[in-house]
Parts: sequence; C-alpha cells; structure tokens
Amino acid sequence: MQIHSPEELNFLRILQTNPYLTTILDRAPHLGLSDWYLTAGAVFQTVWNHLDGRDPESGINDYDLFYFDDTDLGYDAEDDVIRRADALFGDLDVRVEVRNEARVHLWYEDHFGAPSTPFADCKDAIDHFASTTCCYGIRRNTTGDVEIYAPHGFTDLYDMVLRPNPVLAPREVYESKADRWQKEWPRLTVVPWPA
Repeated sequence: MQIHSPEELNFLRILQTNPYLTTILDRAPHLGLSDWYLTAGAVFQTVWNHLDGRDPESGINDYDLFYFDDTDLGYDAEDDVIRRADALFGDLDVRVEVRNEARVHLWYEDHFGAPSTPFADCKDAIDHFASTTCCYGIRRNTTGDVEIYAPHGFTDLYDMVLRPNPVLAPREVYESKADRWQKEWPRLTVVPWPA
C-alpha cells in the first residue's frame, strides 16, 4: 500500500475533482505499459483551477500520457499504442495525447530547435519540462495504488509560481507557455528565464 504525505494527499484530493483526469488514470493501466505517467498541464492546471475556484477542466488543452518503451523506437510501435489509447479514451470529450518518451530525441530538435539526448525513463522526461512547476506525474501501479512523482515539491504549485527549468527546453518555449498560461490564470507569477 502506497503511503502519501499530507501534501500528496491534498494534491490527490484536488486532482480527484477533475473527472477526466481520474477516468484516464483509472483506465490507463489497461494499455499494459510498464512505465507511464499522466503528466503536464492536465495535472498542474487542475490544481491552478482549484486554487482559482474555477471548473477543474478549465483551460486544459489536452491530457498528456507519457510512456517509456525503448524496445522499439519505430513510429509504428508508438502509433499502435496511440491507436489503442484512442479506443480506450475515445468516449471522453478531451484529447488524450500519448507519447513514447523513448522516442523524443528523434524529433525534439526539429520541433523545438534544440537537440535532446535520449531520456532514461518517464521520470527523466518529466524532469526536462520547461518549468519546474510542470514537473508532476501520477499513475496507478500494478496493485492499483496511485504513485506521485513531484521532484520539485509542491510549494511553487500552490503558490502559483511558474519557475523556469533550463535543462532542455529553449527560452522561447518557456516564455510562450508562460504567456499563454498567465492569460488563462492571471494570478500566476512568472519567474523570468535566467540571464
């Protein structure tokens, strides 16, 4: 049985207010992926919505489901998982974006203009988000317990502080996301990219 800190229990309580998030979390184990997390905006933005007294799903563009499988880096293998996920989540009125993080280094530079080295696992991928405030992941383990990955803790999240994480993403990516998010959540404090 997973033991959670009071901070983690509060985090989970807030996330449970978003029915799309909880449904995806409950169904994702049916994909049979060994290393996966529901992560990114759907997670931290649900918390921001709660803090702002908004609808839990407000402003969330998609629900990112990361998985890691380096046994086959071909597009067809990833596409097979994407198609199975589309069938599994197809009745939901949200976009669930499924990506194999073992393949990111193959396309990242073309998409974002900076090279990426291969990630070691899903946690490593989460560690490379453009902001430390985005670095959250949740999943159900094989016993059904919820596991939380929060490498930078919860202080910035609950204080609505967006802090840069210049380990991979270019400055422009951070600033573009920060601009969009600050318009959606005006209380958000954006820490500038380091000089």
